[in-house]
Parts: sequence; C-alpha cells; structure tokens
Amino acid sequence: MIEVLTETAIQEPQRIRGLEMPWNRVMGSNEGPARAAHALGPWHPQEFMAECVETVPESGAMMTFVFRRCDGAPLAFRAGQYVNVAFPVNGEEQEPVDRSYSLSSSPTEPWTFSITVKCDSTGLVSPWVHENVKPGTVLEMLGPVGAFHLPDADRRARYLLLAAGAGITPIMSMVRTIHSLPGRADVAVLYHGSDAGGFAFHRELAYIASVDSRIKVYYSLGDRGVPELWEGLSGRLTAAMLEEVAPDANGRQVYACGPEGYLNTATELLKKVGVDDTSIYMEFFSGDRQTLLEYQAEVALAADFAEEIAEEIAESAEDYFESQPAAFGLYEPVYGADGTLRASGLPLEIVAPAAPGSDASAESAGREPEAASPDDSSFDTVGTGSLTMSFMRTGVNVRIDPSELILEVAQRAGVRIGANCKEGMCGSCKVVKLSGEIEMNHQGGIRAREISAGKFLPCCSTARTDMVIDA
Repeated sequence: MIEVLTETAIQEPQRIRGLEMPWNRVMGSNEGPARAAHALGPWHPQEFMAECVETVPESGAMMTFVFRRCDGAPLAFRAGQYVNVAFPVNGEEQEPVDRSYSLSSSPTEPWTFSITVKCDSTGLVSPWVHENVKPGTVLEMLGPVGAFHLPDADRRARYLLLAAGAGITPIMSMVRTIHSLPGRADVAVLYHGSDAGGFAFHRELAYIASVDSRIKVYYSLGDRGVPELWEGLSGRLTAAMLEEVAPDANGRQVYACGPEGYLNTATELLKKVGVDDTSIYMEFFSGDRQTLLEYQAEVALAADFAEEIAEEIAESAEDYFESQPAAFGLYEPVYGADGTLRASGLPLEIVAPAAPGSDASAESAGREPEAASPDDSSFDTVGTGSLTMSFMRTGVNVRIDPSELILEVAQRAGVRIGANCKEGMCGSCKVVKLSGEIEMNHQGGIRAREISAGKFLPCCSTARTDMVIDA
C-alpha cells in the first residue's frame, strides 16, 4: 500500500540572529585556539599542490573542478575569494601560465574545494583546462586571496547578490555558505544570462530556494530574445528590475560579479535606488578604497599569524575573465612645450656572437662588434627627477623622483605597460628589472619566485637607484 503524502503547513525554523562564520570566534578569541580550529581560519594565502578529484559539467559551457590539497590540510577561505592556479599549458618543461578563478564551493566544507571554469574557445587556458584537467591531475596553486567576500559576522545579514555569466562562481560560494549556516538572513539573488539553457548551477539554486526560505533566486535573460515558455525576468539590468527583486535594496549589502560593463551599469543603478557606496562590493581588481584597505588588513593579519611564510603572500590575478581582457597597453602621454612626449618604440634586438672560425666571425674582423642591445645613452630623455629609468624596449630614458610610482611616470612618458588594478593586486603590469633597486609594496600580485627572477610590479614600486627595465 502506497501512503499518500499530503502537504501540511510548515512553521518557520527558529534561528539565532544574523550569520557568523565558523572561524570567527576563533579569530576573536583571547585564548590560544586549538590546532584544528586554527587550521580552519582563513589567516593567509599559501602556495600548495592540489589534486583534482572530480569534474562536474555545468550549463553555459562551464565545468566545475573539485580539488583537495595534497598535504591533507583544509583550504581555509572566505566565500567570494579566489585562488591562482599554475597551468602547464605549454608542457611540463615550460613556464606555467597563471590564471585566477573564484572558489565556487563553500568554506564550511573545507576538505575539498571547487573552481568553475567557463570555456572560451578563443582563450589560451580555459580550453586546455576543460580538455586536460581530470581526476588525478595535480596543479600548483596559491591562495586564497581577495577582499570580495562575505563578512565574518553580520548581525543583520541582508544581502542582494548580483551575477552575470561566469560571475555566478563567487556568488554561488556565498549562496552555499549562507545556506549551510544557522542564523537569520534575507538574501535575494539576481542572475543574468544570455540564454535560457546557460544558467550554471540552476538546479542547485532551485533546490536551495525551495528548502531555505531565507534565499530567493531570480533569473533574467538579456535582450537577445526570450523563449515563449520563459517564466523569469527579461532584459538587461534596470532600476525597475532591482526594485522588483529587492524593494529594500538600500537596506542591504550588495555583492556583484560579472563583466565590466555589467558592473558599471549596476553601480549607477544601485545609486539610483538609494544604495550607498559603502554597501556595494564588486569583483573589480581595483575595488574601492574600503575594499583595498580590507585587503591590506588581511595581509597584515597574515604576517602576524604566519611570519614564517610571509614572503609567500603572493598572487597573480591576471585575466580573471579570459573573454574580457582589461584595457592593457593604454597610456597617457605627457605634453611638453614641443608637443607630446612619446617614445618611438625602439625594438630590442639581441645579436648572438658568431662561433670562432666561422664565416661570420671572419667577416666581422676589423669591425666594431654589433651591440647586444640598444645603448641607453642614445635614448631621448623625458621628465624630471633625480633618478633615471632606462626602458630598453621602448628606447627612452625617464627621469623620476624616489617618491613617485614607476608605472605612473612611465606611462605618462609613453612607455607601454599593461595595467589593470594599479594597486599591486592583479599582476598585469609585471615587468623585468635588468638592473637597479626598487621598493615594492604589493598586495599579492606577484609570486616570490618571480621576484627572485627579477620581475616587479611598477604600479606599486618606487625607484631607489637608477634603473634599467625590459619594457
């Protein structure tokens, strides 16, 4: 006999006020925490090896890769943070290619962790990842890093989470984390996609929304056409859409992740509906000043708790979205009395010496040998300052004062150096220092081994001596 299940009225569960991350009381304790509790606190980024244990196909050309640390330790992180992964795209003998991906799993289940990668057929790394990373693959990682994350404790816990496309990955980590924690919360998720079948995690999101009354999920298709049976919202993000999803948006903390254009639009619309700047958090590398200060505080905290690995606090966050490169190569030339001070772009040529006894060696007898590289004494000199930076590829000498940031002065003088965050976080301006001394105050945008190899971030560096730079 089959018993017929009838739906009965279900009372709301009684909950404690607000949300608190599992490690929060450990971090605030005056007593020394137990080792296990200390290990679960997201104190600092680390370099470690991780093994892929599972791959999960997702909608929207995305794939989730589940990892565990090879040393058996948990990965302690905050919901919304990311890890940097070194992919041997060009073979094991070549230098790996670094990419940063948001963690899509919840830190409340730290023994495995997940990244979700969208395959961009025109990209270098993501197609390789989809094709080659399988259970058993071991990769070098660094992290977690990032100031875009939920707070460790929130007595109100009222959030509006905005995601577009691949920007759902850190938002998914936040949703999973909130769902796993006790406490009162009020969460509205608005997820934009380009087609009805391209919403990653849609089944899990539907399940969470069906069993957790604290979380509501809304979907919206763009303006490329809406299927006849579509029941969600449609159109690009608007103020009216925000009002429909969260009429009380001005009383919520807003976390948004997606393409740059989407985030720029969201910023303006959130202001229109009354959300204060201090309540908006976005996955921009540069972030706002509050986000950057928070990140600096995390790095300082890491130094306090783990001085022995302080030099490992490094992260290369290049190309968070492969399909959405930053405006690299842009520069703002400075203007003088004679016009624009722009470099001519002298190419760097290296001439290999001829073998003794060869025809080339004989032909060069009696002549001056060709220079192995351009002579910086012949370069035009621009700018003012007590020190000189010689840019060998560009063919220009730039005068600079010790207090000035190298990137700003170089770009004004016409030196093409890619730049994104300009705060030492993303690593996009990384160049090689051929000689000279600098003082660098980065926020995780460069690895220790890269510094040892002579690389530095001019966006957060000042010159201490005259310098020669490969740029």
